[in-house]
Amino acid sequence: MRKTELLIPASSLEVLKTAVIYGADAVYIGGEMYGLRAKAKNFSKEDMREGIDFAHAHGKKVYVTANIVAHNMDLKGVRAYFKELKEMKPDGLIISDPGVFQIAKEEVPEIDVHISTQANSTNYMTYNFWHQQGATRVVAARELSLAELKDIREHIPDDLEIEAFVHGAMCISYSGRCLLSNYFTGRNANHGACTHPCRWKYAVMEESRPGEYLPVYENERGTYIFNSKDLCMVEYIPELVEAGVDSFKIEGRMKTALYVATVARTYRKALDDYAISEECYREHMDYYHSEISKCTYRQFTTGFYFGKTDESSQIYNSNTYEKEYTYIGIVQGTNEKGWIALEQKNKFSVGETIEIMIPNGENEQVEVYAIEDEEGNPMKSAPHPKQKIYVDFGRDIPEGYLLRRKED
Repeated sequence: MRKTELLIPASSLEVLKTAVIYGADAVYIGGEMYGLRAKAKNFSKEDMREGIDFAHAHGKKVYVTANIVAHNMDLKGVRAYFKELKEMKPDGLIISDPGVFQIAKEEVPEIDVHISTQANSTNYMTYNFWHQQGATRVVAARELSLAELKDIREHIPDDLEIEAFVHGAMCISYSGRCLLSNYFTGRNANHGACTHPCRWKYAVMEESRPGEYLPVYENERGTYIFNSKDLCMVEYIPELVEAGVDSFKIEGRMKTALYVATVARTYRKALDDYAISEECYREHMDYYHSEISKCTYRQFTTGFYFGKTDESSQIYNSNTYEKEYTYIGIVQGTNEKGWIALEQKNKFSVGETIEIMIPNGENEQVEVYAIEDEEGNPMKSAPHPKQKIYVDFGRDIPEGYLLRRKED
């Protein structure tokens, strides 16, 4: 059986470290330019260097996105950017544009190149083309079925890896090549500035009656006609492995550390259980479903893996996420009294019960006995996001562990 990689997104250095702690084999990140998530926090040069060093120290890999559709004005900057990456030693570059690909081969031939899903690779001849150019991996177009992926695997060299999205948001446009954002707002999705018009609510207007909007109704709550459910394939790991997928990719370079920890930990356990036996994997299915729903999501679909999507793949009455848990913070160490240091993310109070997410998949409940600010002043609650605080949970909690609270 081919070794399967769990590939997790990271929007910041903090999230990268979380991904590594909670089970990622590899993490993909974006620099401050040339990636398709301009609104993500992204990585400064200093954070990128520290993140790559942290991952490598833990035996994990880091891939850097440079998957814009480049214009002439971008090329000089791309070349300079790759020269900077050379000394940071990422394990791979994710690229869609042939010109950017060529620059990478000239400037950093020692770094593997992965072909982005933005390149719309849908057949084995395309995979073989990229392999001949020197690519080591191709990210499958999201429109491919498991049967098509298996057919591709059978027609490409063994050393060419297939990466496929297995979880996260689905784009309404073909492999993310969206024009709607540019058309409506002037913000180019293919330069990383997408405004996500697929999540907007739409109406119909008859051409000769400008300003007269006719609502599109599925029911009385309206219709979000481009609003896809989120992909979730945790129940179909054997089928993905059988199809020849080498890297299980999680979508979400704009997600929180809580989302990343929850999804990474769940898929890590599922893959490890399947490596023991399919029976072990099947026995824990309820756990995977329960845990994966503890982060924000828009209901779930299997996307195109079992054929073309239909009306059941969409959400028609809302564009909001489901949310069962609130992110409290990441343990950052302790003070001289042994209280837990946090940069809190959402409000919580003395007397509440908080859940510790342990990387091995277990969860532990702890009570908030006391809270102090940085000056040692007692607080009844922590209402200010990003405030540095110290919390007495009555026990030690390792650095890097995430804390969350179940919503009523």
